[in-house]
Amino acid sequence: MKRALLILLIVLTACAPRAGGPNPSVTAPAFGDRDPVDWPRGQAPRTHPVHGIDVSTWQGQIDWRAARAAGVNFAFLKATEGGDRVDPAFRQNWAAARAAGVPRGAYHFFYHCRPAIEQARWFLSHVPRDSLALPPVLDMEWNAHSPTCPGRRPAAEVRAEARIFLDAIAQGRRPILYTTVDFYADNQLWQLQGVDFWLRSTAKHPSDSFPGQHWLIWQYSATGQVPGIAGDVDLNAFQGSPRAFAAWVAR
Repeated sequence: MKRALLILLIVLTACAPRAGGPNPSVTAPAFGDRDPVDWPRGQAPRTHPVHGIDVSTWQGQIDWRAARAAGVNFAFLKATEGGDRVDPAFRQNWAAARAAGVPRGAYHFFYHCRPAIEQARWFLSHVPRDSLALPPVLDMEWNAHSPTCPGRRPAAEVRAEARIFLDAIAQGRRPILYTTVDFYADNQLWQLQGVDFWLRSTAKHPSDSFPGQHWLIWQYSATGQVPGIAGDVDLNAFQGSPRAFAAWVAR
């Protein structure tokens, strides 16, 4: 009898979530949108059960426990951009999100005036190695308002640079590519293989904005209102069931 109880205790301990680690259990979103879209029937983001956010220093101090309780089931945190900038809030958000049990990953904002390999090394040098983190993300879009790097490259060069960056940061994981409707079309990004797509489409469903493109994450709003965050925040939906989400987090 004692041996049976001991075995049961060991099993339960092994299955319990690690303190401070990601919690893949799904909480229904209890947040709003300052400028909501009247989505067509069957295309509303709420048809997807798993929701999350992406943040940077612009969101200020975040109460991650309040956000987690309100249905933030995952988060992507801006870590770096270009080859010489680090988001001032990254380290704090990285630690606080994990402490609150929010599965989180890091993203890099790409500059088209700097070699991809330099940017990848910059990103890797500032994101802690963490087996509990979500896959790394490359954010690629046009940066027309940049005072130093507003230009555009030919599509073939853009895809080649994306490939270099993604291969460098993968480190055995399938990386994620975040992009916008115009950048995706201009650069024929559907030609990239071996990545999961995170698509921004705040007025239409991705099936309309990115016809035929499989996606993992859909950024559906830039005006989300989430408890624990002052002001607007980007809202995202995971394509898949809570069970699929838990399996993805575990990988």
